Amino acid sequence: MSGFATGPAPTDRDAALLGRATRRLGLQIALAVALIVVVLSGLAVIVVVQGQHRAAVTLLEQAVARADDVTDPPAGVWLVAQGPKGRIATPGLPTGLPDEASLTAVHRTGAATTGEYLAHGTEYAVYTARRGSITVQAALDLTANHDQRDRLAFALLGCGAVGLVLAAAAGVWLSRRAVRPLATALAMQRRFVSDASHELRTPLTLLSTRVQMLRRHLGRGAAPDEVAREADGVVDDARHLTAILEDLLRSADPDDNNDTTFDFAELAGQVTAAYRTASAEAGVTLTVHRPGTAVVVRGSPTAAHRAVTALLDNAIRHATSAVTVAVAADPATRHAVLDVTDDGAGIDPAVLPRIFDRFATTREQQNTASRRRYGLGLALVSDIAARLGGDVSGADAPGGGARLRMTLPLEDEAPGEPLQDFSQTRPPPSPG
Repeated sequence: MSGFATGPAPTDRDAALLGRATRRLGLQIALAVALIVVVLSGLAVIVVVQGQHRAAVTLLEQAVARADDVTDPPAGVWLVAQGPKGRIATPGLPTGLPDEASLTAVHRTGAATTGEYLAHGTEYAVYTARRGSITVQAALDLTANHDQRDRLAFALLGCGAVGLVLAAAAGVWLSRRAVRPLATALAMQRRFVSDASHELRTPLTLLSTRVQMLRRHLGRGAAPDEVAREADGVVDDARHLTAILEDLLRSADPDDNNDTTFDFAELAGQVTAAYRTASAEAGVTLTVHRPGTAVVVRGSPTAAHRAVTALLDNAIRHATSAVTVAVAADPATRHAVLDVTDDGAGIDPAVLPRIFDRFATTREQQNTASRRRYGLGLALVSDIAARLGGDVSGADAPGGGARLRMTLPLEDEAPGEPLQDFSQTRPPPSPG
């Protein structure tokens, strides 16, 4: 298997939570809008019905007050007059009219009444009053009013349904915009905790290994300069642990900018020198190839240190006997290139496109001892490389094993500190 797989951008682990939250908020907004629409629609219908009622009563009162006879009432109104000489009515009076009970009551008491009267399935507004010795009743067919009210109700219902759908869509959109910063903050918090726990594991392991080696040297009465060298290594690892914590806190602050120029080759040598003891304990030989001139890049040295540490830790864990670290400057692409190669089992082709994703391996692959296992380490390398303006990729090594490559943009200005050959500074101590 061959070819390079480039690490993709990190995925949002809280996408499902964001989706559920936005749907809930959208539903709540839609229900609130529905309640408002129902209340306003009800108020509108009530206002219309009351207006129709007042208009009908006014029309009937005017018809009774101005009626000289019953043959020429306003349109839609029928008149019935009852007096000493008998009863007369508007021609074409509908069947069921007049309201006999109202006529009798007003004729007896003289008090005008207004009400609704149902005759053969048709509802009428009825107004009855006395004019001298004559009792006059006016009836108005309410069918047109009811039709108008129904049309208004259906129009409000249709507009409310459309408004409800639009409100739900707008609610989901607005809630997504409102929740996204909270989801991002939650994801950053979870990610910081997982990154910090993973990043601190490796330097703590190295520190523990150095302390154990120091204890062995003291126990067998090693030379003072050898003990001092191991003690200096413990101090350096503790200082690096503090720097990692500070860099993690800075990386969590989007407004923090602590970039500087540094020699990438020298930094890779520092990391390799720090791993000499751990690699010797694991029975793995470390080889470093670096140019004689500085390979200057810009960014956070501590972040780059973390990335190289993760690459080297991954290589040592999967190597059979040897790991090679090579640093070079590519003038054609204006990039610094770091290759970390091991002689292990290589990269599973099924995982190769996703090795820089968080927790790329499946459970089945994790349960297979011969397969490589990837968790947070390479994903953090991808994050750091992107943060420094570079890239990271993986492929099978030509002679077997795996090669992980990290590239960073070169800087024109070199740091003033002299180069140091870290491949010769700290030779691996004996496992005993």
